[in-house]
Amino acid sequence: MSSLSDTETELRRPTAVITADIKANAIQAFGELAARGPVLRVTLSNGLDAWAVLSYDAARAALTHPALLHDATPAEKALDAVGYTMHKVGQGIAGSMLMSDPPDHTRLRRLVAPTFSPRRTKLLADRVHEITAELLDAMGPAGEAELVEAFTAPLPITVICELLGVPVPERAAFRQWTNDMLDLPSQKQRTAAASLYGYLSGLVERKQAEPGDDLLSDLIAQHNHEDGRLSRQELIGTAVLLVVAGHDTTVNLLGNALAALFRRPDQAQILRERPELIPGAVEEFLRLDSSVELATLRYAAEDLELAGVPIRRGDVIAVYLGQANRDAPQNDDGDRDVLDVTRPSARHIAFGHGIHHCLGAPLARMEATIALGALLQRFPDLEPATGPDDVQWIPSGMMRGPISLPVRFTPVG
Repeated sequence: MSSLSDTETELRRPTAVITADIKANAIQAFGELAARGPVLRVTLSNGLDAWAVLSYDAARAALTHPALLHDATPAEKALDAVGYTMHKVGQGIAGSMLMSDPPDHTRLRRLVAPTFSPRRTKLLADRVHEITAELLDAMGPAGEAELVEAFTAPLPITVICELLGVPVPERAAFRQWTNDMLDLPSQKQRTAAASLYGYLSGLVERKQAEPGDDLLSDLIAQHNHEDGRLSRQELIGTAVLLVVAGHDTTVNLLGNALAALFRRPDQAQILRERPELIPGAVEEFLRLDSSVELATLRYAAEDLELAGVPIRRGDVIAVYLGQANRDAPQNDDGDRDVLDVTRPSARHIAFGHGIHHCLGAPLARMEATIALGALLQRFPDLEPATGPDDVQWIPSGMMRGPISLPVRFTPVG
């Protein structure tokens, strides 16, 4: 890095540390940060200094900039200093399309895309209805439940495990592994990543011997193809990505939506009376409180400028999708910090932007629409068992969502 001017040196001094308190009060706290500028120097909760991208326009620019890549080579020293390993092959989602740049990204995405087409997603809808009904049937008689444990977590993990062909007795550990994997760098995080990677590596070996009618068997066929379309590391990294992206994102989408509705019971009543609004409301939930608060990190491959801020080669870029969404221009004049389930065509980048736009977006939207509609109709007097200020939020990492949501309702036999 060439010598810095006094002005740039000052600009590069971190202005905030992204703490658990900031994450717990995301809407207000990130809004206050964004008021200082669209791109700010911060210290992430893992101790890594990075440029936080906080505006909608700057986020879209960062996510499509040809020199902001997933190749972490220029930042390797800084990442090693804080124990960050997500970019390393053999550590969870490394080797997947999410952590790849073209041309590898293009090839990997093309191989997986057919699984998450809108047509195939529609075929899964009947099964999602069945799983949802089973979970609500189990909750009904008690008149109370902890929604994350009883509903928002088991629904998406069941769907993704069925897609991958994971045997039922082996699914229980997935949720803990994925939660721990996306946390701060720690021994727990590294152990979880290694455990999930190791399990799926073993599952690949079993399915190579006995293929099934599932996505993982389809991916193995690509790996075994004479053209070598998918290396073993890419195969396992892609399987880990599908578990993480197909589970945690939807768990937190549902949790954030319900937490928002508990703060605004009038909005829940609107959806009970007008269920046709639920698909549009899902977009509003994604806009207001994105389940993926922070995109996977990017690294500057060269000196560049972002929203007028000079970025140097090797700098780490943290795109805060949650705050960028709340800054997105809308088609109405309503308050963008307030939930409005009637908002027309809520605009957001909760599923990313550009070549890394989430392939699983149709599946997540479908699951959320079915799950929220069924829950609101089955339990018309559903309410939180604790105050809105008592919700405990995920304290660190990429995700935004409640750890638990205790509720009560009139028992249903």
